[in-house]
Amino acid sequence: MNKTIITFSAGVFGIAGSYLPFLFGVTDIFSGWSMFMGFVGGIFGIWFGVWVSKRLG
Repeated sequence: MNKTIITFSAGVFGIAGSYLPFLFGVTDIFSGWSMFMGFVGGIFGIWFGVWVSKRLG
């Protein structure tokens, strides 16, 4: 597995997950929702990175 792809996708999805509550009106980046969604996005990003790196060989 390619660690670069996994780390990159975890970072991108983690940042996207942290930003998602802003679209619903939460303005504090250190709120519980932002942290939770960043965690969920990071976990999804790890899964996605593993899936992509398996597909690429």
